[in-house]
Amino acid sequence: MKIVSVVGARPQFIKCAPVSRELRRRHEEVLVHTGQHYDHGMSDVFFEELSIPKPDYNLHIGSGNQGQQTGAMLAAIEDVLLKEKPDWVLVYGDTNSTLAGALAAAKLHIPVAHVEAGLRSFDRAMPEEINRVLTDHVSDLLFCPTETAVKNLAAEGITRGVHHVGDVMLDALLYNRTIAEERSQILATLDLTEKGYLVATVHRQSNTDDPRALGSIVDAFTALDEPLVLPLHPRTAKYLREYNLYDRLAAAPHVRIVEPLGYLDMLQLLAGARLVLTDSGGVQKEAYMLEVPCVTLRENTEWVETVEDGWNVLVGTDTAAITDAIRGFAPSGKQRAAFGDGGASRRITEIVRDYDGGNGVKSVCKPSVQR
Repeated sequence: MKIVSVVGARPQFIKCAPVSRELRRRHEEVLVHTGQHYDHGMSDVFFEELSIPKPDYNLHIGSGNQGQQTGAMLAAIEDVLLKEKPDWVLVYGDTNSTLAGALAAAKLHIPVAHVEAGLRSFDRAMPEEINRVLTDHVSDLLFCPTETAVKNLAAEGITRGVHHVGDVMLDALLYNRTIAEERSQILATLDLTEKGYLVATVHRQSNTDDPRALGSIVDAFTALDEPLVLPLHPRTAKYLREYNLYDRLAAAPHVRIVEPLGYLDMLQLLAGARLVLTDSGGVQKEAYMLEVPCVTLRENTEWVETVEDGWNVLVGTDTAAITDAIRGFAPSGKQRAAFGDGGASRRITEIVRDYDGGNGVKSVCKPSVQR
């Protein structure tokens, strides 16, 4: 069976690694990199560290407005699919690469499998929410990371082809945790003491593109009195400079601005942190999986389990709310196996293998409830 996998952004490279490893044991995989994230720190280093095969196609789409970028990807992916004639197209997550890959396949009547299906923030102002909803509604197989995701799809009338498999990011984390401990020197490089610092990531469009929101976040970060490490997304760096916020943030003696980190360094940095501040869905999950408290710089989250279990708090971008949470938030609940047992990639591969066209799947795999 030939499967075209479409990736383009940092979180997708992480998700792709364990799935690709399983797929290639039984199937022919053609890997397409849209180029949505294209510099070394956001792309190449992940392929190197995670041993992801070199992409068969790199479309070099790059940055652009939402419609412009998605349209360019759609046209380029369609050309690949017409040439390769795959049995399946596999897409990940909620980026423009996800939607473009799903639409290109659906219009050519090629079955679509969506990894990380069913997530909802219920905020249609987020481009990612539009991408999730549309991708789910054109997919033939929907691989859900959580029971919540299954329920979200059912509420929209999607029940056929839906499988609760667990979260492939847990697969990646469990596979790489020991490797990160052995190889990463990030704490020594930055002269950090375990549990003696904070980690922050900011890249969400609603935060970076809004000078008021970004200014409030900067106000909170500069008001702290403990070390804060900020791996800076290129988009965020651009707007910090555009809004004349960068110099003030960089001048704060406790703030360490660093270039985007590879997966192993970022994993080790998160694991050693006292607390994580983020607007990233993936980082919220990783913090939970690493048992590190998380303060989310958004009003909503698609990863509701992290909040329900008391390990994540939503504070938006209000300066006082952020600083109060940093100083006072502590986990208030016991973790459960919300994201599966680390076997999602294997289940995905088995379900694709056993798919029987319009008749569905011959044998359904369910994740263990044990972590």
